[in-house]
Amino acid sequence: MRILSVGEILWDVFEDREHLGGAPLNLAFHLARLGHEVAMLTAVGEDRRGRLALELAAKAGVDTRFIQLAPLAPTGVARVAVDRDGQAVFHLERPAAYDFTVLTPGAAAAIADWNPDWICYGTLFHTLPNALGSTKHLFAACPGAGRFYDVNLRPGQYSAGLVKYLASLAHILKLSQEEAPEVARLLDESYSGREAFVRRLASRFDYKAVCLTRGEDGCAVMWRGDYGEYASRPVTVADTVGAGDAFAAAFLHGWISGWMARETGEFANRVGGLVASRAGATPDWSPAELL
Repeated sequence: MRILSVGEILWDVFEDREHLGGAPLNLAFHLARLGHEVAMLTAVGEDRRGRLALELAAKAGVDTRFIQLAPLAPTGVARVAVDRDGQAVFHLERPAAYDFTVLTPGAAAAIADWNPDWICYGTLFHTLPNALGSTKHLFAACPGAGRFYDVNLRPGQYSAGLVKYLASLAHILKLSQEEAPEVARLLDESYSGREAFVRRLASRFDYKAVCLTRGEDGCAVMWRGDYGEYASRPVTVADTVGAGDAFAAAFLHGWISGWMARETGEFANRVGGLVASRAGATPDWSPAELL
């Protein structure tokens, strides 16, 4: 399948190291490892981090033809601290190069000619009006593409109106258990429990599937009208940065592959757990390790 991932490329900068990241790029890396043809729409700066990001993306099998250069802004950076529970806390430095991504008519035509089967997107990239406008034009240019929205809320980087609009565009929605009460508030919904909440979302937006990740407890899935919860295997956590993005890639892979809900949820749990057991958002791994 051809999959276009739309959004930020940035470097996750820890106290003692840095790793290439950004949820849409992490997603693209993991989808490429799962055998899909993946491209990104974003921008990087004309700097060392930007050049290295392009090099590493290409090496990972991600098509970089739609990644633009923003000469007046640095490649994105997120300062990361990890709390005692292994959870990442991000501080984003903006404006960054990805904030200057422009979907020109020529770029829209080129992407339409490439003809993606799915377009994946999140919230952070769309907090500035120009990015939201670009994505609207992108969806108009690729009307047959499925749309996968991984909510990925970052403090201070979203609004109720934005999340409502992005949620209304999707065919599949993914969010975390930690995000669920806030997403409910943003969507003017109540949150009284996992099953009731995902059922209401699926009904309200006519989603094909909704997935709510639960960390070490696995995931809750609404799949073509049926609800299920699927357990994960225990892992020793190195850090959780990128684990949700790996889960999202594996979940979409299961849907595309025509799997059933349990097979998809359990596979996505294993992929997310594998990434959480290793440092960085895009550690090397292969599907053979999951057998």
